[in-house]
Amino acid sequence: MRRTIAVLALTAFLAFGGAAAANADDHYTPDEPKQPTLGGSTAVGECIKDAPWIFYDVELVDPDDLATGHTASLIISDATHSVTLPLGTLVDNQLSGRVLWPGASVDASGNPTGWPGWAYENGAWVETSDNYAWTRGDVTAVLSVNPTKEVPLAYPPATPECAAMPAVLSASEELPATGSDFPFVNVAAFAGVIALVGVGLALARPRRAQR
Repeated sequence: MRRTIAVLALTAFLAFGGAAAANADDHYTPDEPKQPTLGGSTAVGECIKDAPWIFYDVELVDPDDLATGHTASLIISDATHSVTLPLGTLVDNQLSGRVLWPGASVDASGNPTGWPGWAYENGAWVETSDNYAWTRGDVTAVLSVNPTKEVPLAYPPATPECAAMPAVLSASEELPATGSDFPFVNVAAFAGVIALVGVGLALARPRRAQR
């Protein structure tokens, strides 16, 4: 009798325990992996020694190691054009530095030798629609590593300390008109020379004999 009761009790325990386990499995949901992001990554346009630069700071947030690449680039575009700037490879999911604005160039000392939307023609800098001039307007910028992130970016504005453009004379800075192609100082000096020559000729004339 006791043996029969023990068997019944064990059977009941297994039945209810199995049902409870099955019920618990029905409500189990595995944790979803977190997709990688670029967190607080930024790209900012700055003027350095009259040259336009883009300073970038890329941070890959990837807790579940799902990112399929670690090479960063910056894509700048408008409604018609697009340019991709390679930035480099992330180290420990981090990358920071600077890159010249598209169309800009500098010499070995960092002095500017070119600007977007400007061309050197016939001995003078002139504005042009070429050489990435469109990047100085309203553009969209996207940092791309896989994932991607859109960031605000604008061409650095001119300031009294730094102007990301050639040093050209404005209309108000041109020399005043003098009626000659020579500056006013040279015209005055030329007039002085003529006067001295006239005086010299007068002195050189022989005096008439007095009557």
